[in-house]
Amino acid sequence: MEYQIRKAKQEDLPRLEEIYTYARQFMEETGNPHQWGKTTPQVSQLIDDIAKGDLYVLANKDIIHGVFYFNIGYDPTYGVIDDGQWRSDTPYGTIHRIAGDGSGGVLAAAVAFGKTKINHIRIDTHHDNKIMQRAIAKQGFCRSGIIYLEDGSPRIAYDLLSE
Repeated sequence: MEYQIRKAKQEDLPRLEEIYTYARQFMEETGNPHQWGKTTPQVSQLIDDIAKGDLYVLANKDIIHGVFYFNIGYDPTYGVIDDGQWRSDTPYGTIHRIAGDGSGGVLAAAVAFGKTKINHIRIDTHHDNKIMQRAIAKQGFCRSGIIYLEDGSPRIAYDLLSE
């Protein structure tokens, strides 16, 4: 499916909540019940991401099928890395809170979008999220190490360097 990518708007929130609900259920059914639990991301986080202009939607024929956060600049989550290292200290873009409605191709579209903005992208996922780990590797990311969220939860971190 071909997606158009645009910044998310407040009026998109009901559809985004549907997509995140679907994603949380999918993660639970596929052995990853702890990454987002029952409520992550919080609606307040999405509202903040929209206000900052960092939340994007993927749509086809005006139907939103996916959502992701993208920002270029320092991300404190990636300030400390264990069991490895980043392949580059150059400025980078970060993908977080990526989810789709099952239509497929959301990560590939988000990565392609990010590559149009910057040639260094970072992403992370939960140890139990085997599906995302495979998808991240398929997009050309390399495992860089372990990073920690604000609450101390570990995540496998990856980076992608493109020409």
